[in-house]
Amino acid sequence: MSNKKIGVILDRDGVINFDSTDYIKTPEEWVPIPGSLEAVARLNKAGFVVAMATNQAGPAQGKYSVENAEKIFKKMEENLKNYGGFFNYIAKCEHHPKENCECRKPKPGLLFEIEKKLKIDLKNSVFVGDSLKDIQAAQSAGVRPVLVLTGSGLKTLESLRALGMDNNIDLYQDLRDFVDNFLI
Repeated sequence: MSNKKIGVILDRDGVINFDSTDYIKTPEEWVPIPGSLEAVARLNKAGFVVAMATNQAGPAQGKYSVENAEKIFKKMEENLKNYGGFFNYIAKCEHHPKENCECRKPKPGLLFEIEKKLKIDLKNSVFVGDSLKDIQAAQSAGVRPVLVLTGSGLKTLESLRALGMDNNIDLYQDLRDFVDNFLI
């Protein structure tokens, strides 16, 4: 039996907070999805390792400043603390999409980074996302993919069905719904 921990890995935009096709560029634009912060705190209190894997290329693309990116994450973490929650680790790909790095989802680099940093068992962990890139990264890393219908989730579900890839993917209305079922 492995002594590695089970992790719950989350995408940020569309899972924790409302997403925008125009990017979340300022702390004021960062708005949590109802129930998401409480859901993270419930995972923490239940003893799970909670990490985040997120593509954040906005600064590299000149959409907003690195300083604003840091302020957005700080706001998220401060809001999460109000519920007694925290992330054990946040893995970010800050590269421009044209850089073809190994960490940008749909590649699994961020998930392997989390595995190494937190010593979690990816095979028994889950990755909750709202995009096809999240599902593909999870599958590439051997993590159980979970799709939430917030953010791009409905559009992603349509794409998965069109590709015949919707089998073996757990589906939930939002992060709160996932946690309600996961903690049973």
